[in-house]
Amino acid sequence: MTKTITCYHCSSPISPSELIESDLAGVRHAFCCPGCMAIAQTIHGEGLEVFYTRRVQSSDKPAAYLALNKIPEKLKPYDDPSLLGRFTRPSGDIGDLETTLRLEKIRCAACVWLCEQHLRRIDGVKDVQINYVTQKVIVRFSPSKTSLARLLFEIERVGYEAWPFEPSLVLDRAKKERRQLLTRLGVAMLGMMQVMMYAWPTYVGADITPEFDLLLGWTSWALTVPVMVYSAGPIFQAAWRSVQSFRQTHMLGMDVPIAIALALAFTAGTINLITGSGQSYFDSITMFVAFILAARYVELLARQDAQGGAEALAKQLPATCERAINFPASQEIEVVPVVNCKSGEVLRVSPGEVVPADGVLIENPSALDESLLTGESKPVEKKIGDPVYAGTHNILNPLFMRIDAVGQSTRIAGIASLLDQALLAKPVMVSLAEKWAAYFVAFLLLSAFISSAIWLYFDPSQAWTVLVSVLVASCPCALSLAVPTAMAAAQGAVTKLGLLIVRAHVLEGLVKATDLVLDKTGTVTMGQPELQEIIHLRAGYCREDALALAAALESGQRHPLALSVLLAAHLEGLVLPSLNDPVINQLGKGLSSGPYRLGSAAWLGVEQNGSVGQYGQVHLVDEQGLIASFIFLDTPRPGLAQFLKTVKSRNIHVHLVSGDDPATVAWWAHHVGIENYQGACTPEDKYDYIERLQKDHHFVWAVGDGVNDAPLLARADISIAVGAGAPLAAAGADAILTAVSLEPLAKTLRLADKTQAIIKQNLLWALIYNLLAIPAAMMGLVNPWVAGIGMSLSSLAVTLNAWRLRKA
Repeated sequence: MTKTITCYHCSSPISPSELIESDLAGVRHAFCCPGCMAIAQTIHGEGLEVFYTRRVQSSDKPAAYLALNKIPEKLKPYDDPSLLGRFTRPSGDIGDLETTLRLEKIRCAACVWLCEQHLRRIDGVKDVQINYVTQKVIVRFSPSKTSLARLLFEIERVGYEAWPFEPSLVLDRAKKERRQLLTRLGVAMLGMMQVMMYAWPTYVGADITPEFDLLLGWTSWALTVPVMVYSAGPIFQAAWRSVQSFRQTHMLGMDVPIAIALALAFTAGTINLITGSGQSYFDSITMFVAFILAARYVELLARQDAQGGAEALAKQLPATCERAINFPASQEIEVVPVVNCKSGEVLRVSPGEVVPADGVLIENPSALDESLLTGESKPVEKKIGDPVYAGTHNILNPLFMRIDAVGQSTRIAGIASLLDQALLAKPVMVSLAEKWAAYFVAFLLLSAFISSAIWLYFDPSQAWTVLVSVLVASCPCALSLAVPTAMAAAQGAVTKLGLLIVRAHVLEGLVKATDLVLDKTGTVTMGQPELQEIIHLRAGYCREDALALAAALESGQRHPLALSVLLAAHLEGLVLPSLNDPVINQLGKGLSSGPYRLGSAAWLGVEQNGSVGQYGQVHLVDEQGLIASFIFLDTPRPGLAQFLKTVKSRNIHVHLVSGDDPATVAWWAHHVGIENYQGACTPEDKYDYIERLQKDHHFVWAVGDGVNDAPLLARADISIAVGAGAPLAAAGADAILTAVSLEPLAKTLRLADKTQAIIKQNLLWALIYNLLAIPAAMMGLVNPWVAGIGMSLSSLAVTLNAWRLRKA
């Protein structure tokens, strides 16, 4: 007798296909879903594993929980403060929380509409956003009125499953989902080929005896059963859940007409086989299931390919960290999973490692590369008491930090949330399509039964065939997929280019842009210094002597000016002199070693040079005075020329606005070929500049650094921030450019045009298919197997057409 496998956390029975395993405290345990596994890992990580020995096993079955409106025991730990902090983040009004959930078993836009409407009716839920392509839902709620466990339970009540989203679990879940669907598809394809082989003699009119014909029929029936039970099983389950929740939602999913058609065709075929009259339909059934699963498999690949922005960002964080034991009395270190760390604990971060959590530096000042968060490549000096953030790289010294936030509460989690919101935010046409699809299914069911009733009156022998054909042909799969698959594929493509879309209207807006407003520093230029010239050389010093001495002082330093000096000395092959005294770093001022000092004019008391277009300058002095001045110029951002060429080819007017000196702004404008420019702009001036353009009915697209340009980005119709970080969300950017080059923006412009074209193609194809297929099926001109192939191919067509955007 086979032993039943149950979930370690919730004790639910587990089928082999649903089994997930994980090691806890060196023991292998089985789980029914990633949610249960995540809870168990956290409970063990918190040292609360005694929960599993003291808990009282409930005899209630899931159905009983649903009927009694009672949250099951397996979901209650989600309301534990430690778990709640891990899976939620502050949002919106004071006290509100936001969570990202992974939603499973949704099949169409109608499913999305159903779940959204049900969640919105819960007291305390402020906002709900669901994306069919990513199968994620972001819910903003008031914890004083509802809870995370309640949200998960309410989703279960309408027939779906959800669990708090964790990037570490997504890849394994995605592989399992692909494997399961591919196995079901394989069974359906084998069944289809075998049944078609047995049905072939009846089509070609072969001379076979009634007994042999009956044998072929029952053999086809036996081969169709596993296709119906196993391959089409999820279709029937989804349809049944939709029917069960109809009283609450008054909506039906697109699996309902498919399931009805399959059930009717199989029932009719079986009856006809028993009575020896009429068609068997088994070849049509297996072919239909095989084609629809093939279409869904391609759709699944496209959907998973379009995901991954947040998951890829999460990979920036280490899985383990070094936790200090009894700090500061002892600096003994233990390696632990990051998920097991709590606020208030002390971590050690060695040079070259990634900071695993947000916190405060408490020992050993260092410098951190925060480019992932701020877009600023310059290392940031960190003193005791300064904040440090997850995802940043420690450059200099091993530092000790006290944890303030881990997991969902970190700034890098906020960036990941932006990526989720990009796919969850819906353009107007997507929202309309989902709303329309939710009601269209019911309309099609009514149409199918009305047409069947009419045929029953005029020609009863065709009524059954027409009913099945209409149900199959009228499934709105293609129409439901036309827009979201194209948008998701396009957003996945631009993410790979290095552009993170935060708000869904970006691609639509770029097509309409008439004016482009650019900031200078950090946007048109790199915001990084390059040694341009060495001037004011003292008599007795040549250029090489001054550069070698400055490089000797800068040796071992990491700030951009130092790197520029060291690179110039290296390229010229200079031998650096030895310094008799140690180099002392005067933070914010410069360096000193014995009689030599290298730093700012104000610190050294020398005259500032007024070169036009300069980035900055440092001066080298000794006891006798100035030895040399080093002038650094900023460089154009890579891809700028190609980007501006692409923009101008679309007749978009380019403007350069900056807070820099007007002469510097004019020099850069002429240097890169921008005719409209304005310098010495305050943030308010930039805001007013865009407002004037908009009053003249211009559609303005702005690109800035995302921090100093907050008003600029907030006022523009479309805004893109250069860099990546939590401040960008506050800056109001619609998209974030993480790539160094501006070339992704040029490619995104072309991709926006292609996306709009493909959306129109998908909608046109889906509309033409429905206008032709449904009337033809109603008139009895289309057999069920032809309708099945047509419906599957229409879905496949829009998915593959959208998938072309991946290579754009």
